[in-house]
Amino acid sequence: MGNCIICGTPVDGEICESHEEDVVFEFRGTAPSQLTPGRYYRGTVDGYADFGVFIDVGDHVTGLLHRSELDQRLESLDWEPGDEVYVQVLDVRDNGNVDLGWSIRQREREFRGKLIDTPQGEVRPEDLEDEDEDEGDDPVDAAGDSQSTDAEPSEPDAARTATEAVAGGEGAVVTETAAPSGPATDDAADAAPEAEPEPALKRTTVDAIGSQVGSVVRLEGEITGVRQTSGPTVFELRDETGTVECAAFEEAGVRAYPSVEIDDVVALEGEVERHHGDLQVETETLDVLADEARDGVRDRLESALENEASPANTSLLAEHAPVEAVDEELTEAATAIRRAVMEARPIVVRHWATADGYVAGAAIERAVLPLIREKHTRDDAEYHYFERRPLDGRVYDMDAATDDVTSMLEARDRHGEQIPLVVLVDTGATAESVDGYEFLSMYDAEAIVIDDSRADDEITDAVSVAVTPSLADADVADLTTTALAANVAAQVNDDVREDLEHLPAVSYWEDAPDVYTDLASDVGYDETAISERREAIALEAYYQSYKDKRELVADLLFDGERDGDLAAHVSEQFRAKLETELETAQENATIRGQDGVTVTLLDTDAFTHRYNFPTTVLLLDELHRSERDRAGSPFATLGVGTDELHVRTTETVDVRDLGDEIAAAVPDAGVGVVGGADGYVEFLPGERDAVRDAAIDALVETLA
Repeated sequence: MGNCIICGTPVDGEICESHEEDVVFEFRGTAPSQLTPGRYYRGTVDGYADFGVFIDVGDHVTGLLHRSELDQRLESLDWEPGDEVYVQVLDVRDNGNVDLGWSIRQREREFRGKLIDTPQGEVRPEDLEDEDEDEGDDPVDAAGDSQSTDAEPSEPDAARTATEAVAGGEGAVVTETAAPSGPATDDAADAAPEAEPEPALKRTTVDAIGSQVGSVVRLEGEITGVRQTSGPTVFELRDETGTVECAAFEEAGVRAYPSVEIDDVVALEGEVERHHGDLQVETETLDVLADEARDGVRDRLESALENEASPANTSLLAEHAPVEAVDEELTEAATAIRRAVMEARPIVVRHWATADGYVAGAAIERAVLPLIREKHTRDDAEYHYFERRPLDGRVYDMDAATDDVTSMLEARDRHGEQIPLVVLVDTGATAESVDGYEFLSMYDAEAIVIDDSRADDEITDAVSVAVTPSLADADVADLTTTALAANVAAQVNDDVREDLEHLPAVSYWEDAPDVYTDLASDVGYDETAISERREAIALEAYYQSYKDKRELVADLLFDGERDGDLAAHVSEQFRAKLETELETAQENATIRGQDGVTVTLLDTDAFTHRYNFPTTVLLLDELHRSERDRAGSPFATLGVGTDELHVRTTETVDVRDLGDEIAAAVPDAGVGVVGGADGYVEFLPGERDAVRDAAIDALVETLA
């Protein structure tokens, strides 16, 4: 009868049943049947198969860790034969096959105890060592004399006896390590050699630790993240060169260094290791710096941030007047994005779920991901520190802001992440978004807007940077958001500039400026390649429009033979679906002529498939283009649904003014405008016909 090594409960053996999972076992048996299912064992990698990894559990038994049991893809493992791993025995089959499971703890120190699993039962390591020593004792000493319990004390024992006598007997504090040759005196004690302190480690930097695996290093920087795992506490440390995760272990699931928080400046010492392929520091000491030491590190970090956040190349992709009008704002936005990467802050890109929105968001993504990979030692950092979240409109409303705040607070509290930088692309430039920005600001979340639409002055005080040429009095008639976002992205990361040069041309449905079509042609994209990518993105933007589809969008947009084939294939589907719906719309649209103005009217409830591709917005755009040339100018296309009215015109019309005129004519219709001057009109369904007629009258008066 013994006591559990974890809780002390009386047990037959060394561990109670409820704590078997808290102990790692070293297997000393010779047969699979001697393993105990449910226990965790130390093993070594034997080799790979298509379906998993073979693990040697001890010297005589091999088990299979099936790929379905892994916490990552089999192909991403960087284990080599002989590497030490920790696994759980799930089952021992009648034929001797051993099924293994993944252990989230992958270091012995992450378990609360260790036992040796022998055929006779579990044994404490120290007990087994004592048995080994007893079996290995030589009854004859080095001189060949027999040992005796009555023998005189050996020299070290004599020294210890003499020291105790001088110091005052058993239990006294002893500082000497050897017997004096004469009577013990204070002088003799003073003469005892003192151990010299180890020299302090010189500071190294995160970008240099890749060549120091296995060495103990000293890092100084800022804590940018803290998360508690079922094993160690993982601190994310940022210095002037990059970010690395540092694991500190108190006991399984218990917070190490509980006083250390995000934004603390620290000095950390630990051993550099690779954990599932990622660099990680096993923390040995972690001290919060204060006063001059803290200020010195902060100054060093800030100086490095300012230098590195500044774009290396601020030239534009091409000369284009509306883009040139916001040259300074482009650089400010690029600097803020680069700084967020250097500070290890997550970046969230919100964009409208249209072709222009997706391409613009993908431009920012293309520039940021390589920087994140460069600055973080985790292989999957780009999925933790960058996210695109499509929106269903051009307004960043309270619903979207609440979603973002909820996500970022959960990430902060559960995973110790910093508050993100939110980048609004092709959305959020009008006054309706101010409430959302103010909600973000309550949590110190910074926001940037990049949008080609006619913006409102109110947003300039609500966001950090507004890249909105309309507020600089530029003509935005031939501008897309992608043209702006691609220029921001080129400044964020000059290394991907060539990857971005065809994107502005992709975003234009018609009349793309020559500077952009020429730019695309120069990097190998002809008119067909450009149109195929635009159409493919437009189709895929519709499906699962709330998801970023990161890898698929990258495959569609960027070069390669397969990418071109993929874009052509999806583009063909786009044209087939759009042409079918367009034919239906053309057959059922009504034409009204009044005072020299032609209005094409489409009942979008009756003559569109509301829940199939294409969207109402995309269909009306195509209908307007197809009918405009035939009808001549002035011309308008009006799409009226249950409670929404969308308008397209040959002349620029302010939808807010149009909404005011409709509201004056139909005061009980609850008329409102969503999305500002380029938005659409909302109304009460019961006043649908009156709103439609008032809209036509107002358009004729405006365009005549």
